[in-house]
Amino acid sequence: MEGKRSATIMHGCSWCRLVVCDVKLHRRWQLYSGRRSGDDDCLFGVSNGCFRFIKLHGNKLEGKVSGSLINCNYLELLDLGKNELNDTFPKWLGILPNLKILILRSNKLHGSIRASRNRNLFSQLQVLDLSSNAFNGNLPTVFFENFQAMKINDENMSTPMYVGYEYYSVTITTKGLNLVFVQVLTTNIVIDLSKNGFEGQIPSSIGDFIGLRTLNLSHNGLEGLIPTSLQYLSVLESLDLSFNKIGGGIPQQLVSLTSLEVLNLSHNHLIGCIPKGNQFDTFENNSYQGNDELRGFPLSRGCGNDEVTQATTPVVLDQGEEDSSLISWQADDCKIGTKNRYENEKTQEKILVCPGLPYE
Repeated sequence: MEGKRSATIMHGCSWCRLVVCDVKLHRRWQLYSGRRSGDDDCLFGVSNGCFRFIKLHGNKLEGKVSGSLINCNYLELLDLGKNELNDTFPKWLGILPNLKILILRSNKLHGSIRASRNRNLFSQLQVLDLSSNAFNGNLPTVFFENFQAMKINDENMSTPMYVGYEYYSVTITTKGLNLVFVQVLTTNIVIDLSKNGFEGQIPSSIGDFIGLRTLNLSHNGLEGLIPTSLQYLSVLESLDLSFNKIGGGIPQQLVSLTSLEVLNLSHNHLIGCIPKGNQFDTFENNSYQGNDELRGFPLSRGCGNDEVTQATTPVVLDQGEEDSSLISWQADDCKIGTKNRYENEKTQEKILVCPGLPYE
């Protein structure tokens, strides 16, 4: 889109039959909130909430997240990633009763995420991506407790259910890759808070998210221990706690995570013996590098007998830990001619694997 006048995408959500807004401006504009004062002033104003999907990813939007979005009662997906938004966390978006996917990655969002008295915020959320911002403070433990949809495991449902339509796509970082999901299953539960400045411990309440498949807390300043409650994440496929300050041992209980395909605990302060069995027998050195006091397979430093393993792995109670590394999860933008479409037989999701330039 070119020209100043073309920046006026809509006002008042007057296109009530339009359920998807997918816009690429390639220009610098403010995400306008307020009354329309002329064609050149309003980039995006919404007043009667017709949209179900809004994607403004990869533009140069500035300012704050538009308060007019509060009127989008049917909104299921909001993707404002890779812009230049400068704001605190817009927790008021949690009031939207149908919001399932919230992507705010790669902006200039900052500050701590404070708890709210409203315990119903983000109750339907299944994908939360706040990576590559400047958030700080402790992880919002009380806030997490609102995520009711993440506390359900629908792995055994007979008929797959999806968020949105087949013609809508969204990029989600998981298992070290940026995958473009042409359709997102309602069972694809993701939390990505990587590359921020979060501190404190990993809340044990994350163990309540039994539907979680991807957890990325890497590249933060998290401390404490790995909570043993993570053992209850039975469908977890990707766990990245790298580049934090997490200490203690790796809980032996995590061996029960038989769905775990990608593990990155590198560059922490972990000690003792690496657990044995199940998926832990498949992980390589790069899952543990940068932990000088860690021993056992696959590292060159031996661990001894099983008795030593038990003695050197501390029991983690309800303590959390720092960690928010950026495992080698490098996201890739899709380039024409390099996209490979395939069907994920395990989840029945339609995915585009996009190798190419790093995705931010």
